[in-house]
Amino acid sequence: MEELTKTEEKIMQILWDIKKGFVKDVIAQMPEPKPPYNTISSVIRILEGKGFVGHKAYGKTHEYYPVITKMAYSKFTLKNMIKNYFEGSYEKLVSFMVNEKDLSNTEIKEIKDIIDKNFPKE
Repeated sequence: MEELTKTEEKIMQILWDIKKGFVKDVIAQMPEPKPPYNTISSVIRILEGKGFVGHKAYGKTHEYYPVITKMAYSKFTLKNMIKNYFEGSYEKLVSFMVNEKDLSNTEIKEIKDIIDKNFPKE
């Protein structure tokens, strides 16, 4: 799997949301001003070439659908972020979040509860 460009990721987000659709359906979900049909069609074909999207043909028209799940790409992206920005250390990621004070006490408690639930003490 490879990292997507911002445009590719926006289109994948739409496909993950709508499950399947034609180019016009993807464009309909985009904000104004709407991009040109040919631009979105080209990006979707690139995504298909990268293995993120598949299609079902109806004559010359194609209905596209995600091949890679949103969760699989989320895991891939998070691992890359941790590798590239936190020296591969989940501990450094959590430390960063806590030290930046972006987490509320409730969020910290919820994270502790998730850890306790998934990694019970021996």
